[in-house]
Amino acid sequence: MTPDENDLPDPADGATPSDEADDGGSSGPVEAVEAVATAAQDAVATAAQDIGGFIRTQRIAAEVSLRQLAERAGVSNPYLSQIERGLRKPSADVLAQIAKGLRLSAEVLYVRAGILEERPASPVRDALLADDSISERQKQMLLEIYESFRRENTDAKE
Repeated sequence: MTPDENDLPDPADGATPSDEADDGGSSGPVEAVEAVATAAQDAVATAAQDIGGFIRTQRIAAEVSLRQLAERAGVSNPYLSQIERGLRKPSADVLAQIAKGLRLSAEVLYVRAGILEERPASPVRDALLADDSISERQKQMLLEIYESFRRENTDAKE
C-alpha cells in the first residue's frame, strides 16, 4: 500500500505536515478575540462581586436578613444570595427593587454596578435622594430636570 501523493510533503519547500500545525506560539486573531472575551468576562465577574458585596454590606448594616430583603425586593432568596456572592449580575430593575428594600437610592447601586457614572456631590442631589416621600422614579425625573438646568446655565456662561 503506497501513500497518496497529496499526503506527502513537498520536498521543495522543506515543510512537513507537523511544521504546518505548529505556529511557533505566535498570537493570531483568534487568540486576540479569546483574550478580549476572557477580559470582558473577568470584568463582569468583578463587577458582579463588587455589587454583591456592597449589597451584603448594606443589608448587614441595615440589620435586615437575606430572607427579609428578598421579600422586600420581590426576588427569590436563592437569587439574592447568588447576587451577594457575585455569581449573578442583577439587572437595573432588580437593583432598583433591592435599593427600595434597603431604603437606598437606586442611583447608588447603579453607580456601584457600573450602570451609571458617578456624579459630583451636590446638596440638592443629596436632599432629593434622601427624601423618602417621593418614589425612585420621581427622584430620577427631578434629578434629570435639575441636571438639565445646570447644563443650560453652564452653557449660557460660556
